[in-house]
This record gives sequence, structure tokens and C-alpha cells, in this order.
Amino acid sequence: MKPLVTEVVVDGRTLSYGDVVAVAHHGAQVALTDEVLPRLARERAVVDDVVDRQIPTYGLTTGLGARSSYALPRTELDAFSVRTVRGRANAVGDPLPTPVVRAALLARVNGLAGGGSGVRPEIVRLLVALLNARVHPVIPEVGSIGASDLCQMAHVGLVVIGEGSAEYGDEVLHGATALRRAGLTPAALGPKDGHVLCSASPLAAGVGALALHEAGAVLTLAQAVTALTYEGFRANTSPLDARVLALRPAPGQSRAAAELLALLDGGELTDPRNARRVQDPVSLRCAAQMHGAGYAALDFADAALAPELNGCGDNPVVLTGVGDNPEVPGGTSEIVSSGNFHTPALALAFDTLALALTQTAAISAERMRRLLDPNVSGLPANLSPYGPERSGFAPLVKTAQALVAEIRMLAVPVCVDPRQGADAVEDDSTNAALGARRLTTMLGRLRQLLAVEAVVAAQAVDLAAPGTLGRGPEFLRRAIREVVPTLNDDRPGGVDVETVSRDILGSDDVRSTLNALAGEAT
Repeated sequence: MKPLVTEVVVDGRTLSYGDVVAVAHHGAQVALTDEVLPRLARERAVVDDVVDRQIPTYGLTTGLGARSSYALPRTELDAFSVRTVRGRANAVGDPLPTPVVRAALLARVNGLAGGGSGVRPEIVRLLVALLNARVHPVIPEVGSIGASDLCQMAHVGLVVIGEGSAEYGDEVLHGATALRRAGLTPAALGPKDGHVLCSASPLAAGVGALALHEAGAVLTLAQAVTALTYEGFRANTSPLDARVLALRPAPGQSRAAAELLALLDGGELTDPRNARRVQDPVSLRCAAQMHGAGYAALDFADAALAPELNGCGDNPVVLTGVGDNPEVPGGTSEIVSSGNFHTPALALAFDTLALALTQTAAISAERMRRLLDPNVSGLPANLSPYGPERSGFAPLVKTAQALVAEIRMLAVPVCVDPRQGADAVEDDSTNAALGARRLTTMLGRLRQLLAVEAVVAAQAVDLAAPGTLGRGPEFLRRAIREVVPTLNDDRPGGVDVETVSRDILGSDDVRSTLNALAGEAT
């Protein structure tokens, strides 16, 4: 297992999902690279110049949304920033979990560090200090429609100015009290600062990073559990033959097939002549195609999320004309209207991944059912050694189907909902943050479903008693048997599933080992 990351250095360009996990879940500290604050100072000088010259600029010297044609008096700009935060803190519902808040804060810090917002450098320093002091703004879970995470991120802005609520030291406190106890001072907002604190899509990006990191792990778990089912079923691995797959190279299928064979390496099933049947049910025979589609969807989501996590989602954006990125040409320093806040590709990618996870869930439940059917598996009915007078694992079919139903419900696309916003100005939105948030719930349910299959598959292996197991299935079966015994007489099965989901499939050590075994395919 890799050592935990204790510090993440932010430059605005290279933040990884692993970095987000380290800060969100493991409390890693955050630092800025040396070039960040000078970059922000240069951009802030452009903002100050535009204000001094009274150039009409959206959200800086004019109102927002439907009020963008209204020119703000120079004396009102600081107060307008404060009103922007207060007026948009309209989210409702239960508070977001602390890891989600930390992920969103980190995503916003990184987006600001990369440049383009024109925010005062001290605002970014304070956001970093919130993370490092573990002052976590209370952000209600519902409020973003994907046209920036305005109504939720405004709750972060409240704490920045010493208002709102924040969790500090296991207490929920008034924002000013939390800052004072942490030795921090509220910020005085200048022109544009309030809008910047509410802008972009850091919730979609932060939660998305956590979700995609977990999705990669869960897909590997699905591969390992499938390999264990292969052993119990004595499945035919000829569909995993690279020569077969090359005849129709569907996205991801060759990777999935190679991983399955790597997990099965060391056992008897890598030779298809040891299979029990000539042709298996689709849920086994086409596992590589299904899981490959999951990998393809994950790659699509990664391509959409990377620029959101490491880019500027502000509107308008500040161009200094002397940027430190050699790929961006220089020019006149100015503030330009932007559509970078809009996230249709990201929302579509989250929806696509949700559908792919639903496919993965559906075939997991079907593989589990095939193991229980003696006419297909060649094993005792319901995998009970006593035969039909015992229930065995039959009741778990209902649990599996209930989990599939929940996952399928959560897979409903959110990026095509009806659009409405500020009169005729903001007439489109994406629901990207909602798309990311539901992935978290889906992945938890999918892990429980894979635990159902794993418990049943371990029993099938015990009854089939093959001579030699592949290294992946052998490792997983032994790990399961350390916490869940073989089923002899009927007993409550839900607790076994929860134990495997939490202690085996949720274990970083188990995941690391399975990932290494599957990775030997490459």
C-alpha cells in the first residue's frame, strides 16, 4: 500500500484525483507553488485598472444575470461583492459531508491558482488556511443547477467574510467564531471577489474527482469478483482470447479481458479446456465487453473532468497579456466575457458513467443468480449443502434486485432536464454537480451488490472445490473467509454482505493487492 500523502502542492494545472482524495479523506495539508501569488497579483492589477477607468465589465462594474446592463456606482463595488455572496447563499438540505466540502474547497483553490479569476491573492490564502486549519463551511447539499455552483459555494463565501456557519473541532459554529478559534481573520471583499467566491463548478469538479477515483477502484473490484465467480462456475475463458477480441475491438474490452486473465493466472481456467461448458450465459461470457464499456465511460469522464479540475471556470476572465503559460499567446491585458463556467461535456460524461455502472450492476446480479441455479451451475440448489430443504442464498436475490433497482433509478440522465435561469439571459444549465453527487451514492450501492456476488461466489468455490484457483480469486476468497464463514445451515445473510462490503471490498489493502494482480495484464 502506498504511503499517505501529507501535503498537496497546488499550481492550478496538475491537481490529480489522488491529490483530492488525500486532502478530502486523509486531511493532507495544502500549499501553493511560488508562482501562484505573483500570478494572482498581476491579474488583480488588471481588475483594479478596469475599475479605475470605469470600463463596463460584467459582474465587476455591472450587475449580474438579468441585471448585467445595470452600471454599478464605483462606491458600491465592495458592498456589491458582499451582497453577491449573501444573496446567493440559498442552498438547502442536509450539510454536505466534510470530505466533499474539502474536495470542493481544494478544487476552487486550484482553479483560482491557475489564473483567470482576478481575485485578490489574500482570498486564496484564506481558502488554503481554511483547509489546513480544518475550518469547513457548512454547505447544504441542494442548490446547484450546473450554471456554476453559485447557491452552494456562496456558503463558503459567507464564512470567508465571517458569516454563515462552519464546522471546526467537531462543532458547528458561527463563521466568525470558527475563524477566530482557528486563528484566522475574515476577509474584506473588493470588487469581483464576491462573484469569484460563488463562481465556477468546484463542487462538480471536487465531488467528480472523488467519484471517478472510487469508480476506478470499484471497476477493478467488479473484475476481481467476476474472476471469483468464474472459478465457482468453472467458466469458459475462450471469449477472453485476445485473437477473438481483435476481430471487433470494442472500447475497453481488451483491457478488461486481459485483467480477468491476469487475475485468473495460476489457476486452471486460463486453459479453456478446463471449462465446464462450451458456452456460458452472457453475464459471464461477455463480462469483458460490459466492464470494458465501464472503462471506456470512465475514460470519457476523465477527459471531461481534467480541464474542469485544472482550469478556470470563471466569467468573466482576466487576461494579463504576459501569462506564464507558453501555450497561451500574449496580448492586451483585459477582462473578457467567458463561457468557461458552462459544463455540458462534464454533465454528459457523468451521465454516461452512471449508465455504465448500471450495466455493471445488472450483470453482477445475473451472475449471482446463475450460480444459484443448479441447472446452469451444476452446483447444489441455492448453494446450500443440504439441498432444497434450506433457503441457502436464494433470499439474497431480492437484495441484489433491490440494489439494482436503486442503481438504475439513480442512472436517470440529469443533463437533459428543462432549463431556466435569470430571465432570458441564463437559459441553459447542466446539473453537473447533481450528476457527480449521485455517482457517490451509486458507487456505494454497487459495492454492496458486488459484495452480494462475492459472498455467493465464495460459497460456489467452496462447493465446486477446484484443484487450483487463480491468484486473484484465491486472494479474494481467503480474505472473505477471514470475516465470513462458509454457509452450512441458513443464517442472516445481510450482515455477511455488509461485512464483505466494508472490510474486504472497502479495504485499501485489499484494493491495492487486487489492483496489482489485475495490473499484471500490462
